Amino acid sequence: MTETRDVESVPAARNALRLIRLLARKAAPAPAGTLARELGLPRSSFYRLARALMEEGFIVHYPEERAYGLSDLIAEIGSGTLRTDRLQRLGRPLLEAAVARSPVPAVCHLAVLVGNEVTYIGDVSSPRAPATVVRVGVRLPAHLAATGRAALAALSHDQVRLLYPDRQALLRRGESGPRTLADLDALLADTRRRGWAHEDDTITAGYASVAATALDRSSRPSAAIGLTYREGATDSQVAGMAEIVVAAATELTHRLAGGGPRR
Repeated sequence: MTETRDVESVPAARNALRLIRLLARKAAPAPAGTLARELGLPRSSFYRLARALMEEGFIVHYPEERAYGLSDLIAEIGSGTLRTDRLQRLGRPLLEAAVARSPVPAVCHLAVLVGNEVTYIGDVSSPRAPATVVRVGVRLPAHLAATGRAALAALSHDQVRLLYPDRQALLRRGESGPRTLADLDALLADTRRRGWAHEDDTITAGYASVAATALDRSSRPSAAIGLTYREGATDSQVAGMAEIVVAAATELTHRLAGGGPRR
């Protein structure tokens, strides 16, 4: 019975995709009659299909015009996918170079700021690198992760406040990390002065990270590059890793701006 229902649902899914493609070709919203005729569907079937796509946020109805058009969700999905793919392609060689240059075994991460969280979209590990909880697709509070702190530090005070409107105590893991927004302000101020972010024992006990962020054409954080390593690295080794992530983030900024190969 389940297989029968699944088979019967395929035409509906195909019609939904056909409607989305049809609307994408239209220069303006189109009336139901026109769309139903071009799809070869009865008017009643079209209305059911349109209602389902409206409920899922893919199309919108213009009541005064009695017409339908695509919603912004389609553009968001497309632009988000293209942006992630572009960052992964431009960033992966930099991640590979970073772990090769790291003075200690490390994992290099690529992360993007989404609200007040960071989402990891790439990683490369060196031989004998530590096994971390962070993998592609994982999301972490930005104020706890080095990559998140690097990205937040590239924002203004007011922009950070928009991401953290609640003035209550910040989410923490164990006893590490900033407790209040004032603590976060001080941490980000240190990060801006230093030029790179650092976290120690905040995400996973026994591990530390350094990170720097690449900027887009509007000087907003585009993606952060971080190195995660086992605790116990010397100050000079940490400084060396900081130089590596800053150089990688600077190069990614150059690439995102359309810059050509550099020596």
